[in-house]
Amino acid sequence: MKRFIDCVIPFTTCNLRCNYCYITHNKSWGEKLPVFCYSADYIGRALSVKRLGGVSLINICGDGETLLPPEMPEIIYSILKNSHYVMVVTNGTMTKRFEEMAKLPPDFLNRLLIKFSFHYLELKRKNLLDTFFDNVQKMRNAGCSISLELTPSDEMIPYIDDAISLCRKKAGAIFHVTVARNEKNPSLSLLTKYTRADYEKIWSRFNSNLFNFKMQVFGEKRYEYCYAGFWSGVLNLVTGELKQCYHGEFLQNIFEDTERPIKFTPLGCHCPEPHCYNAHAFMTLGVIPSIPTPRFAEMRNRRCDDESEWLTPNMKSLLEKKLGDENKELTRVEKQFYNMARFFKKLLIIRILKSIFSA
Repeated sequence: MKRFIDCVIPFTTCNLRCNYCYITHNKSWGEKLPVFCYSADYIGRALSVKRLGGVSLINICGDGETLLPPEMPEIIYSILKNSHYVMVVTNGTMTKRFEEMAKLPPDFLNRLLIKFSFHYLELKRKNLLDTFFDNVQKMRNAGCSISLELTPSDEMIPYIDDAISLCRKKAGAIFHVTVARNEKNPSLSLLTKYTRADYEKIWSRFNSNLFNFKMQVFGEKRYEYCYAGFWSGVLNLVTGELKQCYHGEFLQNIFEDTERPIKFTPLGCHCPEPHCYNAHAFMTLGVIPSIPTPRFAEMRNRRCDDESEWLTPNMKSLLEKKLGDENKELTRVEKQFYNMARFFKKLLIIRILKSIFSA
């Protein structure tokens, strides 16, 4: 695993209306699907093994429901064709898309992980629970990896036992639990009326490594040297704009010229986020090698009642690796160089802005 690229699709259309969703918080519901600027084949070429430096882990997630755009199966196919491993975040209701993906070649399915977001209350309200679990089983039977996760909300608490029973029956094991954050709060605090202690007590009963690790680092500002932007990146899958991280510096548009090498630059000690709220992916994959963490496979896998696992052996093997296994850490001098370069660049921008507003 040479790099981890988190691909974002910037559209807010969804067929569900979850009360804890960041789209709901920002009241930014959209009605249009994204217009992709480039073909699926072109996107695949832009993410070639040669340009990324080796086989990489690619995550695909829309701000709305990822699989709503009809282009998605073809885009997923194109990236898999480049030998990469792909993860797709979805609410599990787009049956037609799953039928298309289930027809992928066995080798492609073996490198595909579907991360099913288990929105229990909305699925129940819209009578889509059977559809959801049919699609989970369809993809598992096709030979790809699956993972189910539930976003903990205060409204969900009375239904916990029902959700556990249903998930164990239909998916062989209990779902993982993530951590909900309040997008209205600049500190991205926990989204709950409960104290942190009570919140942990309620949701830790699932023995979810995903929840346990996220809570371990949730709210902690990161000052350690981070290789985001160097070993990983956040890509706008519509425009091709690549950034170091969600609010990191812009690196380049990798779609403009697929022959041009990608210039990766580390974030270093300048994380602009209040905390690493997606640490379960970035940190467990090793973007901050100075901090010991569990493996990403532990965030996604479950052993079922029949002793089978959600992750295929091939996918599990990859997700147990760290980015540092295929990448060398920078020397102390190199780290200082990138930190200073960022400092002077920021200083130059401040001077330019001052000159503009004082003119």
